[in-house]
Amino acid sequence: MDRRSVLGAGVVLAAAVAVRPAAARAAEGPVAVSEADLAAARTLFAADAYDRLGRLLPLLLDRAEHGVRSGPAGAARAAGVWVLASQLAVKQSRTASAGAYAALAGAAARRSGNAVVLASSARAAATPLRRTGRAHEALTLLKEAHAHPTAVSRPPSWTQLGMVALTASYTAAQAHLGAAARDFADEAEDTALRLARHPHGGGRPSQLSAGQCALYRIGTHRHLGDVDTALAHAARLDPQALPTAERRARAATDTARTLLDAGDPAGAFAQLRLVELAAPGEARRPSVRALTAEARPGLPGLDAYARRTAPGSKSSPW
Repeated sequence: MDRRSVLGAGVVLAAAVAVRPAAARAAEGPVAVSEADLAAARTLFAADAYDRLGRLLPLLLDRAEHGVRSGPAGAARAAGVWVLASQLAVKQSRTASAGAYAALAGAAARRSGNAVVLASSARAAATPLRRTGRAHEALTLLKEAHAHPTAVSRPPSWTQLGMVALTASYTAAQAHLGAAARDFADEAEDTALRLARHPHGGGRPSQLSAGQCALYRIGTHRHLGDVDTALAHAARLDPQALPTAERRARAATDTARTLLDAGDPAGAFAQLRLVELAAPGEARRPSVRALTAEARPGLPGLDAYARRTAPGSKSSPW
């Protein structure tokens, strides 16, 4: 994404702070999250602008608190904010905070009654659950969201159904349930094909695609111990087919992990450099930094890469 677009994405949110003094804002009373607020915040996350999103998030969280009780639409937007807060906390390895935000998102999603929002909140909750050794609990939550009645004839619902299936596939793999992992992955791929034949969304790329499915297959097969299959999916994946900088960085990160498992630290380091090219903020994440530490000392360029992506380095958001 063009840097000007990334910076501009925060204007809608920042204006609420920059244009009016605090006293004037207080006199106006509570303000709920708007669709423009939420869209701008999602754009920042997708574009790897985690530091900017982090500075704006307190305003959004405050608005979510006010909006969750304003009706189904307000609850849905509040859930979207808490999902983003959970996702950002995951990026920063703040697992407890991620779980707390995901719980708030789930409660708001249930209040909204919106199946798409319920699916999004379930996916957000799955990550902190997996990270605390509760993959089976995460899978149960995802199955419930997957079974929730949706307008299956509408392409937007296909997207969310497929993304839940992908998350369930990855989660089942971490729970060592190989058959379930493969079944969910197959279902997601079938849904992506159906969506490709019936595009929807005003020209915007769908979150669910063949590339997204291949990306999840890398991590799924790695967790199942099938490194060769994981690397085969990585080889077939064109990162440029993925819709956001965050997703392209995730593809390189998962491939780096798989190459380390395969005993190829040089190949893993090559992927870590692709992470930095796609999304510098991703390269500074604690979990990605841990991969850098696993690469073989002495690799050309590794020390300089480690310094650039260290906490406290110039432009580091952590």
